[in-house]
Amino acid sequence: MAYTSTTTHGGINLIARVAEFAAKVKEAYALRAMYNRTYSELQGLTDRELNDIGVRRCDIKDIAHDHVYCA
Repeated sequence: MAYTSTTTHGGINLIARVAEFAAKVKEAYALRAMYNRTYSELQGLTDRELNDIGVRRCDIKDIAHDHVYCA
């Protein structure tokens, strides 16, 4: 009885997976930078300015998250 074994080299597939992973990491860094920028800008506002736009200081984290990741 003869047995055959088939193996595939995943060369191209591996390269595509690494490229996809790198793209996802790049996108995650870009989103995080946007979150940090939004958070910092809102934190930089005075309490009066936040009150004028209807934002409580304790909600800044959630607002920045929703703006970046849920939009």
